[in-house]
Amino acid sequence: MLYRYNPELITKGENPLILDSKEPKIPVIDFLKTENRFMQLEKSNPELAAVLFEKQQKNVTDRYNYYKYLADRKI
Repeated sequence: MLYRYNPELITKGENPLILDSKEPKIPVIDFLKTENRFMQLEKSNPELAAVLFEKQQKNVTDRYNYYKYLADRKI
């Protein structure tokens, strides 16, 4: 997540948090499947891997939405 925080913008009445990252375009699982350690987990325990991958996708989505909310707020 790339963002900038400039406290000087507060004096101008602007939000000091600027979100530079765009919303993720690919699902987390597509990235995780490029990492051997996660593929080993999927091979050894597919049920656990599916649960963890789903939780991580929710975590990434929620975190992005939270930062977007903070950056879009009016001061």
